[in-house]
Amino acid sequence: MQKTIEYGTVFAVGAIGYGVIELLWRGFTHWTMILTGGICLLCIYLNEVYHRSAPMWKRCLVGSLVISFSEITVGFVVNILLHWAVWDYSTLPMNLFGQVCVTYSLLWFLLCIPVTYLCTWLRSALRAENENI
Repeated sequence: MQKTIEYGTVFAVGAIGYGVIELLWRGFTHWTMILTGGICLLCIYLNEVYHRSAPMWKRCLVGSLVISFSEITVGFVVNILLHWAVWDYSTLPMNLFGQVCVTYSLLWFLLCIPVTYLCTWLRSALRAENENI
């Protein structure tokens, strides 16, 4: 039960956090991006739990790859198969089917720096809370 609460909280923080980032960056978001943000933060969190001794650049690279892989996967479904037009990177250089691009993958890498610290803080806070129960 404690893991369910821990992982559910991390998912919620990622979902809300990514939704806020999109609202600030683009002025709008989509429910699929909120779910994707939750999944991405949970994956990055788990990487932090199991590989926290790895160098920061490696953890950020993994985080960027997680987010980029999620973008290509979700983008294929919502933008290509369902034609929902949630985002389109086709005008940006070095994009793949308009769903991912090098520019945003680099931004995800940079975003993973504070996200890494957020994951460390969440882990500490959530585990301390579980010990008090």
